[in-house]
Amino acid sequence: MFGFIPFGLVLMVVAFIYFRAQNQRRRVLDSLSLPPTTKTLAFFHPYCNAGGGGERVLWVAVAYTQRTRPDILCVVYTGDIGATKESILEKAQSRFSITLDPSRLHFVFLTKRILVEDSTYPHLTLIGQSMGSVGLVLEALSYFMPHAYIDTMGYAFTLPVVRLFGIPAGAYVHYPTVSPPMISRVARPIKLAYYHAFMMLYALALRRAQVLMVNSTWTRKHVAAVLAYPPTLGWGVVRPRVVYPSCDTREMEKLPLESREQIILSIAQFRPEKDHAMQIRALHALLQAHPEYSKVELILIGGCRNEQDQARVDGLRQLAQDLGVQDRVTFRLNEPYPSMLAYLRRASVGLNTMLDEHFGINVVEFMAAGVIPIVHASGGPLEDIVVPFEGKNTGYHAKTPETFAEAIHAAFSLSPQEDRAMRQRARTWAVQQFSEAEFEAGWEASGWEKLLQ
Repeated sequence: MFGFIPFGLVLMVVAFIYFRAQNQRRRVLDSLSLPPTTKTLAFFHPYCNAGGGGERVLWVAVAYTQRTRPDILCVVYTGDIGATKESILEKAQSRFSITLDPSRLHFVFLTKRILVEDSTYPHLTLIGQSMGSVGLVLEALSYFMPHAYIDTMGYAFTLPVVRLFGIPAGAYVHYPTVSPPMISRVARPIKLAYYHAFMMLYALALRRAQVLMVNSTWTRKHVAAVLAYPPTLGWGVVRPRVVYPSCDTREMEKLPLESREQIILSIAQFRPEKDHAMQIRALHALLQAHPEYSKVELILIGGCRNEQDQARVDGLRQLAQDLGVQDRVTFRLNEPYPSMLAYLRRASVGLNTMLDEHFGINVVEFMAAGVIPIVHASGGPLEDIVVPFEGKNTGYHAKTPETFAEAIHAAFSLSPQEDRAMRQRARTWAVQQFSEAEFEAGWEASGWEKLLQ
């Protein structure tokens, strides 16, 4: 990756960053009244304040580290420069009900997050964002040099940079940046060559992880395919371990299963891949085919991170108006945790319409809360989550607005006995398989602590 830069210049830059950041680390430890020998573990998560499922994984990992290893200072590299330490911790509490110890948590606020924004690269976006992450992690290391590093947001190209500084590195992968199935959908020869070249670089970068966790069977399958991509250049390849994301099943499993309203609920950040437009079209298709549901309501709860997300929400509002369903659609942006629980208490069904959703924490939340899930027939929701339990269904799968509409109708048409039984099966499976305790056990078994040895 650095072959085009004079080697002497690379050494000079590395040495400058190393010694500057070492001094900064000592100052941080002093400011927190921690011994100079305190070990530090850094998490690279430029959008730590976004409030999505990936952020929940981050905060549960930090909370678990604080509880089990009080001798470690956790450090979070974030680009949320408009936030403060106090406001980020408050949001983690309100959104996820996770309490963190501020005395053993330090934030490094990065000013160059624009380097990884997709809007920065209208062309060659994948390579642009990946190279941008190199610049962003160099900024991070220049401010604070940790003893160990874990990327929790999917920026694999940061791994060889961190290793260049002699820092042990691991990664928790939510979604492969590129994979063979993605390439198989590309038809144009020039674009195909671009994707093959990028995947080779991605594979080489990902191989620098000494601990590698993935969030689902689907992700493990595709990450393993990437890791097997030639050439290996003699580097060893660590095997990816499935560690299902932590899902807050404790509060949700207390919600009653009965007295549900005709509410269709969506919980997902307003990002394009979540395909909220499909949900609005599904509602329209439902009302066209079954006008008896004239009082049904679609509630879209999601994190809105920036102006681009807000523009998407505005576009979705316009779509609802164009389809004549605006009176039946409600948008709830950056909803606090207690309010989200209240909607989960009332909703009858929950939608996840993303193609190849890597896992689907929102789907687990639906199931634990007693909300019948209706998910896209792909990815983690199909392979790991909405699967038969004790030989019977725990939800529905669909692929088009029309089939989503029919699945909603099927869920609304269940007899009271069938309705309660499906909700109970889904809850039992979700609580058993995807609890916070299960995540912590998987995190511990991953061997992350060896990064600090």
